[in-house]
Amino acid sequence: MIGDGFLPYEFPDGPAAVSFSNRQWASRADEFRRTRSAVRVTLRFKDDVSILSLSGKFVAGSDGPFLRQKVLDLIEAGTRKFLFDFGEVPYIDSTGLGFLAGSRELAAEASAVIVLSGMNPHVRRILDGVKLSQFFDLVEDENAGLARIEQLYRAAQSAKPEETPQPLEAPKSARARRRPAGASE
Repeated sequence: MIGDGFLPYEFPDGPAAVSFSNRQWASRADEFRRTRSAVRVTLRFKDDVSILSLSGKFVAGSDGPFLRQKVLDLIEAGTRKFLFDFGEVPYIDSTGLGFLAGSRELAAEASAVIVLSGMNPHVRRILDGVKLSQFFDLVEDENAGLARIEQLYRAAQSAKPEETPQPLEAPKSARARRRPAGASE
């Protein structure tokens, strides 16, 4: 009976009722919910595009920092095209938003492309509400996402200026200061 401070919890030997104080109950209830609704990720490749298919609620405790590290690992391995498929994600909170913002930052630093696909209206409203959707290309499905990635990647490659060496400039502290005539220190 949850109202009386009991929470059904599964142990290796089967379900049991465990008694907690109100503070302990709140902490254990959060843990119980997280273990039941964590996001799951499947990684697959189609040509040179990494497709991360997410499923489940993307909420606190669902390894946002771990997933961001995996994106970094893929970038360090040479991946420059990402499709995040949100088709099976019914809800996202600050953990998921942090994952998206962090992944976008990593991608921008590496000149990589990220496209989000299959986002349901509720998740889209959350992204719109925090003004994060403006930083991503959002498409309906995987095929549209793959096509959009190719467009973006080609545009980014053609827009890259030729790298020409720039003359080195002395640091500001090493430059001579010019003072107007008659100025004193």
